[in-house]
Amino acid sequence: MTKFKLLSGVSEIPEKKWDLLVGEESPFLEWGWLASLEDSGAAIPERGWGPQPIVIEKNGELVAACPLYLKGHSEGEFIFDWSWAEAAQNGGIKYYPKFLVGVPFTPVTGARFLTKPGEDRNHWIKELEAQLRFISEKNQISSVHINFCLQDEIDAVEGDAFQSRLSFQYHWHNIDFETFEDYLGSLRSKRRNQIKREIRSIDEADIEIKCFVGEEIEDSMIPIMYQTYLSTIQKNPWGRQYLNEAFFELLQDRFRKRLCFILATRGGTPVAGTINVIKGDTLYGRYWGCFQEIRHLHFAVCYYAGIRACIENGLSRFEPGAGGHYKQLRGFDPVRTRSLHYLLDSRLAEGVRRFLASERKESEQVISYFEEHTAHRRDKMMRIELD
Repeated sequence: MTKFKLLSGVSEIPEKKWDLLVGEESPFLEWGWLASLEDSGAAIPERGWGPQPIVIEKNGELVAACPLYLKGHSEGEFIFDWSWAEAAQNGGIKYYPKFLVGVPFTPVTGARFLTKPGEDRNHWIKELEAQLRFISEKNQISSVHINFCLQDEIDAVEGDAFQSRLSFQYHWHNIDFETFEDYLGSLRSKRRNQIKREIRSIDEADIEIKCFVGEEIEDSMIPIMYQTYLSTIQKNPWGRQYLNEAFFELLQDRFRKRLCFILATRGGTPVAGTINVIKGDTLYGRYWGCFQEIRHLHFAVCYYAGIRACIENGLSRFEPGAGGHYKQLRGFDPVRTRSLHYLLDSRLAEGVRRFLASERKESEQVISYFEEHTAHRRDKMMRIELD
């Protein structure tokens, strides 16, 4: 017997059962991350994030699920649909609330339809997708958005009223680098020399940068890293505080094994830091902040220290987050990201279809340009392709 359930949070599901579905997928899908967002009050209905995960049980066993949220706005998603909401309003269509399948505040690609190992994944993806459309139609929810999803999910879902959207990010890949000097040697001379100057300026400022992973992270570091997170938000007019101190405290107990803190100090006093996550062969950059404005400090802490950490820990990929063409100048190359969108109103769906076709063409042109103008040496790129 198969049962579909709509819950009020991932916290309702035992951690081991949920994480069995996640497996080797993105760490941000794990119970420790999602439940901490809920329990800390960061992702709750009062803040426009109503967690309503769909789960499927077969003969009493959890076999599939998806992290679903009823959204009252479009903040914290990183796949922007503000113009769609405006078009809907102008056409007399109620856009909010809407459904989002994804991870709050986290622009990281990963499975959005979770399935138990050994089960027919394609079958359960289609079952979950059908449930999403059924629930949205029954409750007259304007749309369903599946952000930063996988290719097998697109292959299974696209065309069943869902439309795909193309975006891109900049990721760094470890091309069998044994040292940081190997990474520098892979770059064009102009870029290599610029990075050396930036690193030298940090050394001359007596800045020491250290990386702490998992159990190396002491409890006393948690409030420091929370303050670095706040510092960026407080300095920028576009800053939005999505997370609170309670969330960081929960990670301390539930998620420490995945954490990677990079801390910059001068004379023993913290001046900047980044909050990162490690799982499998990948480093994920999440939050950065500084207490002193020092030239090139952002690049040194966010990118160069992260690259060092990847090389020293044998990691093959570094995903530093959304945006930032300056990443491309430092050896981070464009990587396609995708999302799926279902619009209940046929007029709005047709308008979005035309928009996505135009945007897709433009995105491919930008990606092609940056692939052609990579910061890596041509001979190094040829070696990458041959490998």
